[in-house]
Amino acid sequence: MTIVGVVALAVGVVIAGGVALGRRVATPTPAPPRHGETYSATPDAPLPPPLATPDNGELATDFARLQTTLNAKVGLVLRPVGPEQSNPTMFGDWPTGPAWSTIKVPLVIAEMRTEQDPSQVTDAMRAAITQSDNAAAEQIWRTLGDPTAAAAAVEQVLQEYRDPTTVQSEKVRPEFSAFGQSDWTLTDQSRFLAAAACDDRNAPVLALMGQIEDDQKWGLGVVSDAQFKGGWGPSQSGSYLVRQMGIIPTPNGLTVAAIAAEPTSGSFADGIQALTAIARLLDAHRSALPAAQCP
Repeated sequence: MTIVGVVALAVGVVIAGGVALGRRVATPTPAPPRHGETYSATPDAPLPPPLATPDNGELATDFARLQTTLNAKVGLVLRPVGPEQSNPTMFGDWPTGPAWSTIKVPLVIAEMRTEQDPSQVTDAMRAAITQSDNAAAEQIWRTLGDPTAAAAAVEQVLQEYRDPTTVQSEKVRPEFSAFGQSDWTLTDQSRFLAAAACDDRNAPVLALMGQIEDDQKWGLGVVSDAQFKGGWGPSQSGSYLVRQMGIIPTPNGLTVAAIAAEPTSGSFADGIQALTAIARLLDAHRSALPAAQCP
């Protein structure tokens, strides 16, 4: 199958932005990311039963071909939604790294758990997800208690969905948030989102993931009706990691995707170019993605 080409990107100087592999088988031009670590996909008609064993042959072949063109170390993990954890489908060779702004999803869920009205979306929650606003995320972090208590609150959310990730409570890099530097594997990230997507309490957060601002609609943002959250930031040497997690509606149900790219050039633009290429590939193979319906 022919792989959809990637739209070339031109991005200026980038300031650190954005926060957060079973079986192995890589756009529109965004505005520069905000300083610092820095959707709901419900089909109109009932979904058909999930594919028990989707045919990933063509997807694997096309991913391998695409990977040779990306000039980046990339990773992709796919899972069907649901609290019962099936084996993930894994591609590429990037397994783990800083969560960056993807960790804002469980952070906001942790805050919602403390609200008198857990369905209430505050301005800070909305800004943290849809804009990846760092000041808003730090505000939420502080409401959860001191750094140790806040980290424990976010960890508790992750553990509800069998994700063993440890949330960083101390600022290991002073210029960035503590929680954004948590090491989050693609495998655990996909495990978290696959289960969290089927918990009705999280519906307000998933809805926010369907309202990401236009300047961050690259990668999974080019897939129609996807709900997603991205994150990005530089290593200590200045090379960017760009990552996303999201939910993709397919003809057979819902698929969770966790993707990441570390471009050889180290540039943010090349990172989002790689994620967009992978997302377009997934879009072209929607019927073959491992999918299910929430129970």
